[in-house]
Amino acid sequence: MLPGELLIYRQRGEELTPKRLPLSPWALSLAEELIALFHQFRGRRRGELVEALRETEGAGTDYRVRRGLAHLLENSFSTFEVQSPLDPLALRERVFRHASTTLPTEANTQATLERVALELGEELGREVTPGVVRRGLFADLHKNRVLAQFDPPAPDALLHRYNLAQVQGLFYRATRIVIHAYRNDPAEYKLLFRYLKLFQLLATIEGDVELGYTLTLDGPASLFRQTTRYGTKLAMMIPALLHVTRWQLVAHLHSKPREGTNNARATRFTLDSESGLVSHYPKATPYDSLLEESLVTRWQSTKTEWRLEREVELVPVPGSVMIPDFRLVHPDGRSYLLEIVGYWRPEYLRKKAWQVQQAQRDDLILAVSDSLNLEAAGVQFHDLPVKVIRFKQALTPKQVLDVIDS
Repeated sequence: MLPGELLIYRQRGEELTPKRLPLSPWALSLAEELIALFHQFRGRRRGELVEALRETEGAGTDYRVRRGLAHLLENSFSTFEVQSPLDPLALRERVFRHASTTLPTEANTQATLERVALELGEELGREVTPGVVRRGLFADLHKNRVLAQFDPPAPDALLHRYNLAQVQGLFYRATRIVIHAYRNDPAEYKLLFRYLKLFQLLATIEGDVELGYTLTLDGPASLFRQTTRYGTKLAMMIPALLHVTRWQLVAHLHSKPREGTNNARATRFTLDSESGLVSHYPKATPYDSLLEESLVTRWQSTKTEWRLEREVELVPVPGSVMIPDFRLVHPDGRSYLLEIVGYWRPEYLRKKAWQVQQAQRDDLILAVSDSLNLEAAGVQFHDLPVKVIRFKQALTPKQVLDVIDS
């Protein structure tokens, strides 16, 4: 995503409109130019790359666009590494220890570097030059890290990523977001709710599969204490929302007071499924956690007639929807829902207990990790009207089958 100083948008009345780059010859040429520059600086320091990027800006008025594209290339497609013969902190300690016994002259500095290079060469079993030692001393600084890998996007993919990032940046200021999802295949709803669950977003959900759902989400600016982490998760949900077929979104945004007044202007941002934005997320992630993936892997090697199905049922609860992780189906028609509780935050645990209580399902099995601090959250899952499994490191098929058989 983009930092605030690189976001570009215009305001007309209450409506904010982020800047978008068309797939024009000029924009594609600019993307190609920057991608080629990153290619050219593979194996060189980040500081050198940044200096070269500034030189390309010249006196043009498009410098914020250039910096935005470069920011995405640097943070999403590049890998910078510390390259030093020894951990830089340990290397500095060794060099300074040797240097403390001599006067700070150029000749003594060179002699110290040569001495340390010789020592390291003997320890590592390979040649280490004084120049390598000098460069390694502060290799851990941000500007000195080396561009070790660059996975170039296609020019049009970079422009799509830029347009999406401009939209995502607005959600840091959101106080409330309302999403209307309608006339979708049930699988589309499950995909949307699954992403809400994955990013642990605070949402109220109303509606049903037939008529559609209205989701009301709290934004980071509505919280008692604004959190960058929550704002980031909210922005991360937008590429996921693009995979849902039909939806409309209205975001109410926090704005600064007008100059010379204490009154803030009401601002909002609207978006829908016809926006033309392109997501870089895969259509769906296989599992929400390693616990789920581990259970599926073990189930495949277990001899049982019970079939394990992934997130196939929506359980309505007041103001929300519960999506159990799995459904267990037997050839004779019996079935159970399985929900794995492995996330530790107290508000999550309280919400999960409330959902289970409200669902009133006698076919629900709850698997609860022993690592959770249930007392701190004020939650007792064994008091709920469901079957409960307690597990330690991983949930096993045997534990689930034993509960069903009992």
